Amino acid sequence: MQRTVFTDEHEAFRKTARAFIESRVVPVYEQWYEAGIVPREFYRELAELGVFGIEVPEEFGGAGIDSFKFQAVLMEETARAGVSFGGSGVHVGLCLPYLKNLATQEQKQRWLPGFVSGEIMFAIAMTEPGTGSDLAGMRTTAQLSEDGTHYVLNGAKTFITGGVHADRVIVCARTAAPSETDRRHGISLFVVDTTAPGYAVGRKLDKLGLKVSDTAELSFTDVRVPVSDLLGEPHKGFGYLGQNLPQERLSIAVGAYAQAKSAIGFALEYTRGRTVFGQPVAQFQNTKFELAACRAEVDAAEAVVDRALDALDRGELSPADAASAKLFCTEVASRVIDRCLQLHGGYGYITEYPVARLYADNRVNRIYGGTSEVMKMIIAKDMGL
Repeated sequence: MQRTVFTDEHEAFRKTARAFIESRVVPVYEQWYEAGIVPREFYRELAELGVFGIEVPEEFGGAGIDSFKFQAVLMEETARAGVSFGGSGVHVGLCLPYLKNLATQEQKQRWLPGFVSGEIMFAIAMTEPGTGSDLAGMRTTAQLSEDGTHYVLNGAKTFITGGVHADRVIVCARTAAPSETDRRHGISLFVVDTTAPGYAVGRKLDKLGLKVSDTAELSFTDVRVPVSDLLGEPHKGFGYLGQNLPQERLSIAVGAYAQAKSAIGFALEYTRGRTVFGQPVAQFQNTKFELAACRAEVDAAEAVVDRALDALDRGELSPADAASAKLFCTEVASRVIDRCLQLHGGYGYITEYPVARLYADNRVNRIYGGTSEVMKMIIAKDMGL
């Protein structure tokens, strides 16, 4: 069935992205995987390809296209090839909406040209040790100085994707105590310079999957943040986070769907080429039934993703809709990738095979951006339960 969510422009971008991945990423991906990080200079290549500037207004050097669908195409193509661009997805997918929607004109002039060129890489720091999905429980603080010129930032963050290479990090911190009626009150957002004294990058975390993403721990010890680097209004940060969560959760849904579809492709290739008991594995009835069932699930996930992509571009994707898409697609991907790995037999457990990496990479989709249990709570609340 022909997809209608993408236009000819999107498909032209897909061809460009696929050619770039095949020529510039696939040949060196093993090196990145072994190193556990994408080289910083690679982000300049992505910038030259135009990846970082698609959704940035033209006055700041971007293309000015207000659509998430180009990022969705890129996620599908990286999954198809079994590769990753590391932390750069956070740079565009998570950080850009905050800069576009909250930054002043002066801040945009300072940050967005470098954002587009890859000179200034961004990450976002929300999660803290011991808080997990409970963002209202964060303990990192930012206290306004007596002369009102800067904030003093203290605290720690963890699981920060892009945290090693980042030049600026959007940090969520408490600037006021929670109110008696709203524990979410008092959180503010700051665009913190990673070269500031007292800012430290801790461990690059050794993860089960997503090996090439530079996920790190961060700490702040009396970091002076100019008031000019406050993003949006003080004390309203939690609301800002909530506004951008639907896109974040949709991006996870898209990535999960793309990984599941890619796993089927890898399983088809393997089972057609692998001979057991005198015939290709693909000729056994069990293989056919397993792959057919996987195809049906991925077709359903594709429909969910495409509907949500259209809704997001129209500005109609609700938090509950995004939660539903994330929950469904990540659960489908978990089942499909597991079955595709099983069809590889013992080789599916060897990391040189893409399906093994997909299996490890996919697992976090049901955790970050809000766990599956949190998604169910959001959906249930929307149902009036």
